[in-house]
Amino acid sequence: MATTSSSLTEERELLIHPIVPESVAHNTKTVSDIRNLTSSLFGIAAGILGLESYVGFLFYILGTTFVSLLMVGLLARGEGGVGRYFKGGLWEILSLEVVGGMSGFILTWTLFLGLVRM
Repeated sequence: MATTSSSLTEERELLIHPIVPESVAHNTKTVSDIRNLTSSLFGIAAGILGLESYVGFLFYILGTTFVSLLMVGLLARGEGGVGRYFKGGLWEILSLEVVGGMSGFILTWTLFLGLVRM
């Protein structure tokens, strides 16, 4: 009986606030673009600062966490919170494209580290 009650609540919520696939795709693409841009910027900063090894990766993790918290903070101010903009809620923002952005980070990190060291 409890599962029927929760499924009715979910169904009612979807009728009141429908999920539009185009909006979900747009929001996901926007977060992905922000991640890729900030990953490259963090790579440039790490290269210019001359960070190497684990310190450079720690810089990336801290920077990515900061950007995630900033996005969550900005979205949580609106009505409905994060769940209104992303189907997966908070977890989708925190985990989306974190590993995918690392390739851009490493590329720009090594490029600028090499340019600064020369």
